[in-house]
Amino acid sequence: MWRRIFAVFVARNREFYRDHAGLGWNIFMPILMVLAFAFIFSGDPQAQFKVGVITADGTLPQPPTGLLALDHVQFVPFTDPESAALKVERHQIDLLVDVRGVPITYWVNLESPRGYLAERLLLGAEGGNVETPDQGTGPVRRTVSGAAVSYADWVLPGVLAMNVMFSSLWGVGWVIVRYRKNGVLRRLKATPLSPFEFLTAQVLSRLLVVMSASLVVYTGATLLLDFPMRGSYVALALIYAGGALCLISLGLIVSARLRTEELADGILNLISWPMLLLSGVWFSMEGTSAAARFLSQLAPLTHVVDAARRVMIDGAMVVDVLPQIVLLVGLALAFLALAAWLFRWE
Repeated sequence: MWRRIFAVFVARNREFYRDHAGLGWNIFMPILMVLAFAFIFSGDPQAQFKVGVITADGTLPQPPTGLLALDHVQFVPFTDPESAALKVERHQIDLLVDVRGVPITYWVNLESPRGYLAERLLLGAEGGNVETPDQGTGPVRRTVSGAAVSYADWVLPGVLAMNVMFSSLWGVGWVIVRYRKNGVLRRLKATPLSPFEFLTAQVLSRLLVVMSASLVVYTGATLLLDFPMRGSYVALALIYAGGALCLISLGLIVSARLRTEELADGILNLISWPMLLLSGVWFSMEGTSAAARFLSQLAPLTHVVDAARRVMIDGAMVVDVLPQIVLLVGLALAFLALAAWLFRWE
């Protein structure tokens, strides 16, 4: 018995290391992930306060003066005061400062302990007292109030999007490669079925599975957690459906010609993990390097996560997230066309 077990054991190991592409991905993928973490989290030690700064062009004033010259404070530039003030209300930033005029105007949340301390820093750094709009030259104070958005509430839209991504990519990318390896595609080639028809059927089937699974996960989370859902359910469904279509089509491109599951698994990991790290699923990309923010905008998952958060937390409706929906559907059609062009039965 042990001889037979050992023979199968040796045969499987030979199959693995003779697949040089799959072996390479298993070796280099962890190294790439370590480099990705180092790229995202490199920099100065974590700041003690997070302060939004409203400017005309979205860049911080140079050279920094007053509060902006303080160390251990993370400054995040904004151009839209309304959306930035909403982040103060939700405790996502500790203070918001408008430096476009004199005197400066700032927003503080009366229910935020960190906001109170950040305000003390501001007044000390600016050397002035709180003023009303028609008094003196000191900073003008605006107050907001609102309960903090918990991390569980904030991360839930991203977790749902992450589930959509993994189910979409592996549900077609890995399975179709297995079909090719097992000869299923060779038999389908003998039928009148065209590549576009086959891939379209795969997309629709996987879309039904992904959306059904997402509905179950969302319903379960609703029963277990008291999370906010302030926007349109239609908008939320369209966002996740558009994201699923885009990611399924991306998985089809990966599976268009590959012959081994190991190589497909490596490439899918290479695609999914950078998206997961850069899309803001687990942590906000605000305040990260400009290069990291630029790369994050290239990932379809980023637009799914951002739009879903706007719907669930900020109360966005369909018209508010329509640009993201159109972008995701457009990418899905482009990816599907490319996958059909690259696809080979054998």
